[in-house]
Amino acid sequence: MNLILLGPPGAGKGTQATRIVEKYKVPHISTGDIFRENIKNNTPLGQKAQEYMNKGELVPDQLVVDIALDRLGKDDCKNGFLLDGFPRTVFQADALDKFLKDKGKGIDLVINIEVEDKMLIERLDARRVCPTCAATYNVIGMPPKKEGICDKCNDTLIQRKDDKKETVGNRIKVYHEQTSPLIDYYKEKGLIKDFDGMIGADALFDEIVKAI
Repeated sequence: MNLILLGPPGAGKGTQATRIVEKYKVPHISTGDIFRENIKNNTPLGQKAQEYMNKGELVPDQLVVDIALDRLGKDDCKNGFLLDGFPRTVFQADALDKFLKDKGKGIDLVINIEVEDKMLIERLDARRVCPTCAATYNVIGMPPKKEGICDKCNDTLIQRKDDKKETVGNRIKVYHEQTSPLIDYYKEKGLIKDFDGMIGADALFDEIVKAI
C-alpha cells in the first residue's frame, strides 16, 4: 500500500501519519524529519535545508527528490509506505511516478487534509515539539500533562523557528502557491480524496481508514 499524505502546515498530518503507520505497518517517510535530522547533525545537506526552512520557504525540488527517492529505495519500503511532505510540487510528483513505474509500482491513494488558513496559523503558533523524541503537542488543544515538558521522555519542549507567527504566514502562502497544482495533478489521475481537518483527530482518522 503506497500512500501520500497532503495538507498545509498545521493540518494535523503528523497525528494522522502516526495512526496510519501503526494500523497498516508501513514506514512513515517524512522529508521534514529527514531534513531536521541532518540539521541537528549539522551535515552539508542540513545546512542547506536550514537556510530555506528558517525563511519559511520550501527546500529546492532536486534536493528533496534526491533524499526522498534514496529513502524509498530502502528494503522497508518494499511492501508500502506513507509519504508525508513529499511530493510537494508537480516536478517532485513526476520524479516519484517515474521511480515507482520503473519498479512496477504506483501510488494507491493521496490523502488531502484541508484546514482554513486562520486556524492553521493558530495551531502552528501553539505547537510545541520534543527535541529528543519528536513528540508533538499543542498548548491550546493538546497540551502535555506538565507544562513545557514532554509526556514521553521528560525533555523540555521547544517551539520550532518555522512555527513562529512571523514565519507561518509565509509557509502557508508558499504551500498554496507551490502545492495546489499538485492537488490538481492527482485529481486528474483519480487518486486524491479530500478530508475535513476540522472534524477532530479521531473522526478524521475514521474517515481516512474508510477511504483506505
